[in-house]
Amino acid sequence: MPAALSLLQQRHSVPSRQLGEPAPDEATLHELLEAAIRVPDHGKLVPFRLIRLQGEAKLAFGERLAAIAERQHPELSDAKREKERTRYTFAPLVIAVVARLHADSTVPEIEQKLCAGNVAYNLLLGAQALGYGAQWLTGWAAYDREAAGVLGLAQNEHVVGFVHLGTPQIEVPDRERPALDQLLSTWTP
Repeated sequence: MPAALSLLQQRHSVPSRQLGEPAPDEATLHELLEAAIRVPDHGKLVPFRLIRLQGEAKLAFGERLAAIAERQHPELSDAKREKERTRYTFAPLVIAVVARLHADSTVPEIEQKLCAGNVAYNLLLGAQALGYGAQWLTGWAAYDREAAGVLGLAQNEHVVGFVHLGTPQIEVPDRERPALDQLLSTWTP
């Protein structure tokens, strides 16, 4: 295998609960984000933006989400409420990748969403290339309009994923991967 493909062959997610300090420093984070936004972008729409959650803001965000979850599900157990409250506090840094959909564009919405998704994936690859770990998570908050309001999202925006970044605290075993020969076919006329 060519060495250039080894990063892709070794790519894996590190569970957010297993990501600790340090996160990338400010200069490294800037370089990582600059690289992550270099994605295919049909129409040059830039149909994405990023929101950083770090420090006390992660817990404050979780507390607001826990309050939403409790309002929407009054039967929510204390354990589930605590899970909502703390879900963003494990990794030292969380980047919310937001799709900004341009309804007036001729570029199909799916292409705009995929563009934003590529930003999230580039964050995973870039973090690994720099020796950090990352996990792309969604959860209910990525799809909830009230949670979107907490993040200050416009009506045409939604979270594609929350990318948790930090230093792996454990060695993560690779999971079983699908066999290429079961996925690849050749079209013939």
